[in-house]
Amino acid sequence: MRAPARTLMAVGIAAALAVPAFAAEAPHPAKQHWSFSGFFGTFDRAAAQRGFQVYKEVCASCHSMQYLSYRHLAALGFNEEEVKAIAAGVEVPDLNDEGEAVKRPGRPSDRFASPFPNEKAARAANNGAFPVDLTLVTKAREGGPDYVYAVLTGYKDAPSGFQLQPGMNYNEYFPGHQIAMPPPLSDDQVTFADNTKASVPQMAKDLVTFLSWAAEPELEARKAMGIKVILFLIVLSGLLYAVKRKVWADVH
Repeated sequence: MRAPARTLMAVGIAAALAVPAFAAEAPHPAKQHWSFSGFFGTFDRAAAQRGFQVYKEVCASCHSMQYLSYRHLAALGFNEEEVKAIAAGVEVPDLNDEGEAVKRPGRPSDRFASPFPNEKAARAANNGAFPVDLTLVTKAREGGPDYVYAVLTGYKDAPSGFQLQPGMNYNEYFPGHQIAMPPPLSDDQVTFADNTKASVPQMAKDLVTFLSWAAEPELEARKAMGIKVILFLIVLSGLLYAVKRKVWADVH
């Protein structure tokens, strides 16, 4: 192998090994209390509805949720008329009878409207960065809800001596501490109908609750099934033990 080739290979290996160490600079997210955690955990409907409002009013201008349909919002406690109104509040692409591309009001059966028609348009509008789809983000990131909450609340001024690249923002919990997304949340950015104070930590927690439900809407049903299975196994074990004692009662 020629010397230049060996040098390039060495540089490549060094860079590959450096990535995990660079990413490990971010501190581990603090453990948060979530209503849906634990064996008996369930989603806080009020928090999830507030989180949907934060997504709709703050995040939806950049981030899609393409795997979620408006009709799914009924599971959060929105009634049929509310779901129809939410869907009708956006325009979705469609074709008319002549096959021409048109925009029409959304329907409950439609998937959440994407803010950009394609990835190139999204990158062009965000200085080359591609806003991640949020439908599965709490399942796709190590640390799950705790990590997403930490990033949402982890924006700070860069410490002295830290070289922040142009167009980047300092975030304590993002790998490398540099993130293209500016701080998305600010105090009193939204007005909640239930008069909950819209602080950054509150909005972040409500948003993460909504995103966690979106990523795993079957969580409650799965936990309920698990409880039923465990109860069934306990009863079955008791019956089997009773049968065993009855069968072997006369054996000494």
